[in-house]
Amino acid sequence: MMRKIDMHSLVAALALGLVTGTALAHGDEDHSQDAKKKAPAAVSVAGTMGAAGVAAAPQRLADGSLFVPKPVQRQLGLRTQPVRIAELAATVELNGRIIPDPETSGRVQAMFAGSVIPGPKGMPTAGRKVVKGEVLAYLRPVSGAIERGNQKASLAELEAQLAIAEGKMKRFEQLEGAVPQKEIEAARIEHSALQQRRAYVRASIDSAEPLVAPVAGIVSASHHLLAGQVVDAKDVLFEIVDPARLAVEALAYDVGIAKTLVSASALADQTALELKFVGGGQQLREQALPLLFRITNRNAAVAVGQPVKVIARTEQGVKGATAPRTALTKVGAGETAVWVHTEAERFVARKIRHQSLDAANVAILDGLHDGDRVVTVGAGLLSQVR
Repeated sequence: MMRKIDMHSLVAALALGLVTGTALAHGDEDHSQDAKKKAPAAVSVAGTMGAAGVAAAPQRLADGSLFVPKPVQRQLGLRTQPVRIAELAATVELNGRIIPDPETSGRVQAMFAGSVIPGPKGMPTAGRKVVKGEVLAYLRPVSGAIERGNQKASLAELEAQLAIAEGKMKRFEQLEGAVPQKEIEAARIEHSALQQRRAYVRASIDSAEPLVAPVAGIVSASHHLLAGQVVDAKDVLFEIVDPARLAVEALAYDVGIAKTLVSASALADQTALELKFVGGGQQLREQALPLLFRITNRNAAVAVGQPVKVIARTEQGVKGATAPRTALTKVGAGETAVWVHTEAERFVARKIRHQSLDAANVAILDGLHDGDRVVTVGAGLLSQVR
């Protein structure tokens, strides 16, 4: 929350550097004549320059409006703009979150229980760039003493069978011509099959399975894997995403919104995101329909799992005035309002009802009139005047 400002101290510190002259309002209009007008009676003395040339501090008048001298307006950096009542697109706000783009992301999971062995470049860490097919690590199978003993017994049995088969094959080959050719071929096939079985059993005991990157990108999560760590089958070991290709998944409680959706944007903290609608599911999740959007901003400063507010524009329309989000402020008991510049040095708070238009702007549905000049920069500072 913004720290409250002591307006009297601000004016006292800065007023000596102010130069009187043409008073420019901060929506680029000239109010030099208005500045010569008398201030409201309640602040006729406070609204003038003192004998020492020090500007009066802003004050809240009896009717709740604010008297803010022109020099203080400039020091606060207030900016205004006129609003126009027009037909605007109706919007719906949806809760969403950042997810990896399904087309450019992937996971590496353990196919069986085993211990992790670092890859050729060491153990992958979050943020490391990888290419498709790169060996990230190896997974060596682990087994209990009984299972391992059975595997070694099977290997010993295969070694014996292979020795017998090899001797048989050599005898038949020495007797070629006396022994039917089909028996010689059968002996060779049996010998080859036993060799393959031995290789498989030996690999299950000693060798490690390479874990390769299914896509190119960066390692977004390595789940704090350490060399020698034992993992279970199906455990997620690494997650890889393309930071330039992220998506947003939002939940819509109106299942028909996908048919009327025109465009969408999102707000992640203070980051505005432009979205492209990809499609919606046909199965409810948490009593809502999941919608998928692709982020079109290049290198947006967001992270997977980050919550966002999706603003979906529909084909329906509403009447209102467009204003930037910076114009909104809180007054009274937390009601949303905007400050209207009614006179050269007078500002009035208007309670309003609004809806989002996009990540940067809102539609003010009531509380304003066509042509009202709204404070777009510094509204929060005005709300702190007591």
